[in-house]
Amino acid sequence: MTTLILVRHGRSTANTEGVLAGWMPGVALDERGREQAAALPERLAGLPLVAAVASPLQRCEETLAPLLAARPGLPLHSEERIGECHYGDWTGRKLKELSGEPLMDVVQNHPSAAAFPGGESLRAMAARSAEAVREWNARLTEEHGEQAMYVMCSHGDIIKSLVADALGLHLDQFQRIHVDPCSVTVIHYTRLRPFLVRLGDTGDLAGLAPRTEGGEQGQAAVGGGAGAA
Repeated sequence: MTTLILVRHGRSTANTEGVLAGWMPGVALDERGREQAAALPERLAGLPLVAAVASPLQRCEETLAPLLAARPGLPLHSEERIGECHYGDWTGRKLKELSGEPLMDVVQNHPSAAAFPGGESLRAMAARSAEAVREWNARLTEEHGEQAMYVMCSHGDIIKSLVADALGLHLDQFQRIHVDPCSVTVIHYTRLRPFLVRLGDTGDLAGLAPRTEGGEQGQAAVGGGAGAA
């Protein structure tokens, strides 16, 4: 039906500061994130994109800006349903500080039961983003045919939940998935089933080297993490 090119936004100032940004305003790409975004047009060169869809948050709009400049006429659509999880009272707090919260154990091990105080549940986040993708698939198939290919710029937890949905995994398994900043994940949707074609592709094998930063060993990076240095 369609091929979806999922791009996580480039590294942001919140990523490098270890802050859970959520919908906090004014979170921009840092220097590394701007470099990542600048490389995106070449990485996607040759792909017949029919549209770009972006989370309305600044870091996603900045990530797609070089691609849109390189492809005049490529339509950009803003889509709130692929915006970051609403982390509520956790928004703007340091991830190191949040690691001691009892809720973090639920987020890590039973995310389908996790609801952020004053925010939304991970289950609601996953449902709205999957609904958005299905509607965009149908719309772009109708407008451009069965081979339509489009890019969607979103956030780490959103992309992980979409991958889990495509693979038929329960949401409780989505913390086993990881996508770095400005990585490319590709899902090909057909009439019968989706196919995961690429996952978290950055083209940078240096990112596989052991990392010392972050939370406890084995914990998922809530919000997506900062990626390789």
